[in-house]
Amino acid sequence: MAAFAAVAQTERVKNQPYADMKLYHLGFHIGLHTQDLILTNTGITSNGQTLFAEIPSYNPGFCVGVIGDMYLNPYFNLRFTPTLYFGDKSFVFRTRETGEEFKTNVRSNYMTFPLELKYSALRLNNYRPYLTGGVYGALDLGRKKGNPVLLKGSDYGLTLGIGCDLYLPYFKLSPELKFYFGLSNLLETDRSDLSDQNMKVYTDALSKATNRMIILTFNFE
Repeated sequence: MAAFAAVAQTERVKNQPYADMKLYHLGFHIGLHTQDLILTNTGITSNGQTLFAEIPSYNPGFCVGVIGDMYLNPYFNLRFTPTLYFGDKSFVFRTRETGEEFKTNVRSNYMTFPLELKYSALRLNNYRPYLTGGVYGALDLGRKKGNPVLLKGSDYGLTLGIGCDLYLPYFKLSPELKFYFGLSNLLETDRSDLSDQNMKVYTDALSKATNRMIILTFNFE
């Protein structure tokens, strides 16, 4: 047992032993994500029927961004990671009385600007797990008027993530799982853009829509 413990505690040669001591460093990340909305239904009645909306499934999207990192102390870093997300959301409106469905997609290409604090655990050989948390602002670059459902062009909220730094000989690779929690109501209620005002019933069926995203990225630093 003593011999096994001694072997288990033996440190290996560390790749890039001073990588985390740089005051500033840059990187980039690519990954996949899914967009979601937390919907609040009004149960509005139109033509004697009641509509309810949901987003029953996730559509995978692509994301790419850059990383700016500032060293604060051996455990904390401040990170700014502007990222572009390409994705969409599939709405399904159901009529309670007949079960009839109406489906529509809303494309959202978000440009986000997260400012986060990164807390890293002690490094073990060439691995170092970490947590991130912070705030973000976002602009919707894929917003298209005239859709049955229209979302506002800006958003803000909180971020929370978990990942692990893998120290390779020439760079650091970090798989990271992150969650976005929007705080603003994205539902656009002024639908003067609609050519057919009968389509406004799908906006009236909702009172609130808040953003959620699940993101898996691979960071290269």
